[in-house]
Amino acid sequence: MNNAPYRTLSLALTYGVFGRWLQMAALAIPLLWGSGAEAAPKRVLAFGDSLTAGFGLPAADALPVQLETRLRADNFDVKVVNAGVSGDTTEMGLARLEYTLSDGPVDIAVVELGANDMLRGLPPKAARANLEKIIETFRSKGVNVIIAAMVSGDNWGQAYRQEFDSIYPDLAAKYGVTMVPFFMEGVWGNPSLLIGDGLHPNSAGVRKVVEKIAPYVEMALTPSGAGQQSGAR
Repeated sequence: MNNAPYRTLSLALTYGVFGRWLQMAALAIPLLWGSGAEAAPKRVLAFGDSLTAGFGLPAADALPVQLETRLRADNFDVKVVNAGVSGDTTEMGLARLEYTLSDGPVDIAVVELGANDMLRGLPPKAARANLEKIIETFRSKGVNVIIAAMVSGDNWGQAYRQEFDSIYPDLAAKYGVTMVPFFMEGVWGNPSLLIGDGLHPNSAGVRKVVEKIAPYVEMALTPSGAGQQSGAR
């Protein structure tokens, strides 16, 4: 009986320490929960030539910026990276691909290349092979690929045009990737949507291109479409 007060004090001290530990743990749980609750934005790589880079435009009017603005307005948490280089052919794009990918993880790649191959009259067979390697490289790293189709002018003859124009739907079908029909559809040949050189879109032209490609990107960003790639359309 003489030890009862000491046992009571010991229990009180033990409970007090345990109680404080519980309080600290309770306070820490929301902090730990909150620290991991926010996922990083999805990274969309706009991988192309001057049409992607924004040749002749203020940086804020370039396609990657306008596309990110559109996607965010549609409640997608994304970062669109401008990986466009003016003058790039498919061969040049392939040559810099590994370096571009070293900059960080990529969830979706919008591949827009081939126009400069066509304008220079380069062999469609080579453009096809380069685009195949680009798609394969992205796919090997788990990147969802969207390929933007180009079409040939009449400069090089009908046979060249048929061979070149078949590249994009063929690759979309072969690799099961999404294909955006002619990237510059509705913009090409329209002076009101082009800068002074008559080749590159102005801000309004880029906006029209974004209206065309945004639904394809959004489909890839949605949970039901993230792991699913559709064929040519």
